[in-house]
Amino acid sequence: MQNLGMRFINAARFDAAGIGGLVVRNDPGTTPWTEARSVNWWVSGAEVNPIGNLSRCFNLDTAFLTAMVSNHPLGWKAQQGIRELGVKPFYRMYEHDGKDGPNIAQTFSDIGRQGRPPKVFYNRSNEAAQLLLPEDFDWNTIFKDGIRLFHSGGLFTALCERTTNLVTYAFGKAKEHGAVRSYDVNWRPRLWEPRGGKEEAQRVNRGIVPLVDMLLANEEDLQLALGIPGPDITKKDALDPEVFKAMINETRKQFPNLKVIATTLREVLSPTKHRWSAIAWADGMFEMAPVAELDVYDRIGGGDGFAAGFMYALLKGKTLKEAVLYGWAHGALLATFGGDTTMATLEMVEDFIKTPGSRVDR
Repeated sequence: MQNLGMRFINAARFDAAGIGGLVVRNDPGTTPWTEARSVNWWVSGAEVNPIGNLSRCFNLDTAFLTAMVSNHPLGWKAQQGIRELGVKPFYRMYEHDGKDGPNIAQTFSDIGRQGRPPKVFYNRSNEAAQLLLPEDFDWNTIFKDGIRLFHSGGLFTALCERTTNLVTYAFGKAKEHGAVRSYDVNWRPRLWEPRGGKEEAQRVNRGIVPLVDMLLANEEDLQLALGIPGPDITKKDALDPEVFKAMINETRKQFPNLKVIATTLREVLSPTKHRWSAIAWADGMFEMAPVAELDVYDRIGGGDGFAAGFMYALLKGKTLKEAVLYGWAHGALLATFGGDTTMATLEMVEDFIKTPGSRVDR
């Protein structure tokens, strides 16, 4: 069994837990928003997606800490979504005042089509999760029987100073209780712009990354949200592993606490045609997945799908190579479903690893 420099608790109540905000995604499918007459509602969030995927696809015991609005339809929908994912919630409950909130966040995101890429718009006005404080949770009860892996990400930390401070505090508690800590940088310029753009993102993220063991970040995340120097990624092959390897070596120099660093590699040929791979570093070595040519239905959530498969393999003591393959396969499958969270099974993931459903360039 490999631990790749990380020590997971052997026996714990939860295999994985996370903290962040819940989002209801409004999805008109392939219809442009100006012409939409109906939408699908998906309950998601960059921090909860991997946790929910670990439960729903990989049958692990998971938990999530967040804010909930008890007396509003979006709150009811969010609670239903968490129940469907099989995640144990730890809620700080709020009541909507009937006019202004606090609210469950929403996104408005279609899936695009040939010649028309997907577009994502946010409405996080007076969001309940942005009101959270460390004292809103009973940390001793949450960690009482153990959590093996604790996760959060850059979308939540980007929202406001409160969420930044909450994630920092949560990672401190996770360390106290022996949990491996995971962070997905998830650079989103629209969320960081009101706080000062990439300069503020780098200040915040450079304060958080020293607190974690595992980092999920692509070249853009590392350059813009963490300040790691690198090449002009618009002029490089999106699947060139050498670009990522060079940036990882620099990241390790600046953050020697990191035990594992991983990312997806994606070349977008069109909204429905992607070339897809993944790469990870741990214990002085790199491992890369094959390159699959994907027929994409909905790309939103693919990176979180990779994160879940990767985490699952590490929690099960598999090798770094196996972890990259589980993440790669699950992320590829997730792109074939509507919504941000998984509809795959463990059997599907393992079948994809053996015989991918699309052509593979090995």
